[in-house]
Amino acid sequence: MRLVVSGGDLLRCRFATSPLWETVNAVRAFVDPRSHPYLRPWWEQVRDDPPADELLAVQSTRGYTPDFLSPPPREAAPSVEDQLAAVRATPPGQLRAELRRVDLATCPSPAAVRAMIADPETARDVLAAGLEDAWRRLVLPWWPRVRELIDGDIEYRSRLMAAYGLGHVVAGLDERVRWSGQAIVIEPAGDDVERKLDGDGLILMPSAFVWPSVTAVVDRPWQPTLIYPARGIGALLGGRMTAPAPLARLLGRTRGLILADLAEPATTAALAARHGLAPSTVSAHLSALEGAGLLTRRRTGHEVRYRHTPLGRALAEGLMPGE
Repeated sequence: MRLVVSGGDLLRCRFATSPLWETVNAVRAFVDPRSHPYLRPWWEQVRDDPPADELLAVQSTRGYTPDFLSPPPREAAPSVEDQLAAVRATPPGQLRAELRRVDLATCPSPAAVRAMIADPETARDVLAAGLEDAWRRLVLPWWPRVRELIDGDIEYRSRLMAAYGLGHVVAGLDERVRWSGQAIVIEPAGDDVERKLDGDGLILMPSAFVWPSVTAVVDRPWQPTLIYPARGIGALLGGRMTAPAPLARLLGRTRGLILADLAEPATTAALAARHGLAPSTVSAHLSALEGAGLLTRRRTGHEVRYRHTPLGRALAEGLMPGE
């Protein structure tokens, strides 16, 4: 798969988040949990409460999933309500055309897909309702942590973009993605596909539920979008962290845990929720670590996020277990 980039496209490359994308891929993970081992703790909690049958019906275990279910976001961080409204506004002809591309040989219910193709307006409303329900049950309880992870990825890669440019960022997204100088190449792809961006630009969208895949939306009328696994997903929903033993001996277990967990910026509230600690306890540890020169703080809007200083990063990484 090749996304051919022109000079004008470089001015229209941006990052975005998509609650509906995470929802659709959470449904895919529900259908095929063996391909998402890092989500096992999440799946154990949701396995007895499946999504709507119609939503499951369009989830083939490989190949195409209709793009209208999770349209590329027009804004950097759209609300799920606005995205659901966009789904409900999908023209019936477009919905029918995309449903016809679902692989009936691998989807759970070919008969249900055929019925939706025959009545796209009813299908649109039923699928939108199924998405809203799946969002509430499969993603919303974990959304603060997921959003924190995605925001951290965007902040990290935005710094790289400012320092080194798009090519450097693309080359670091995943081992299957490379920058050829004129195009973004995704390997391997099921089909030989090329999309000239022609000034449409590109959305770069980190995802918590997409691994082990890297994928792209290339069909019109959607803006081209490259979706890749966000950094740090291995520890996203896999239970509580533990501090490396050398770091715990030096700083204490809780303080070492907090320092180790700040490879990406985080707020006091997020750290407290993640580790089951009182915010006041986390705040006291953060103050101590900051006073020792291991952390720094940065205000973003109404939030204060903490992150490693170079010394803090060197200490945390130096006392991690070797590869």
